[in-house]
Amino acid sequence: MNTPQFPSDPRVAVGGLYYFGRMADKIRKHARGELRADFVPNLGKGMDARLCSFLGVDYAALSQFVLTGASDAAALAWCIKQGRPLNDDLIVIWNDFVSKRGWNDAATPNLEKQKAEAGLAGRADIRTMFEFWAIDEGRQS
Repeated sequence: MNTPQFPSDPRVAVGGLYYFGRMADKIRKHARGELRADFVPNLGKGMDARLCSFLGVDYAALSQFVLTGASDAAALAWCIKQGRPLNDDLIVIWNDFVSKRGWNDAATPNLEKQKAEAGLAGRADIRTMFEFWAIDEGRQS
């Protein structure tokens, strides 16, 4: 039996793009039975869905490609070929969006709910989903 794990840090960029590696890591860990159960209901939803929409690809098709053994870089290259090409401006737009998600935007109520559920409601220093994940997943204290 595999020990359930957290997905990788969303700040690790693949082709300059934040979160892509985390999404691919979740796909792989889920297929191996290593992804924590609380992540499974949201596979392909939330930020996964937003990134796939941004890239112009279908999550299920991307998942199939990732599970062929493709590296993160190869999976992103596949997305660019299947979806839309990326340039430096689009990468900056995505990275700014995803790294600040939860900070004074439509995701703020969800972030506050997750903080409360994790016993972190009093942590005013947690302003984004990235910051929450880093603490919740033990990469930061």
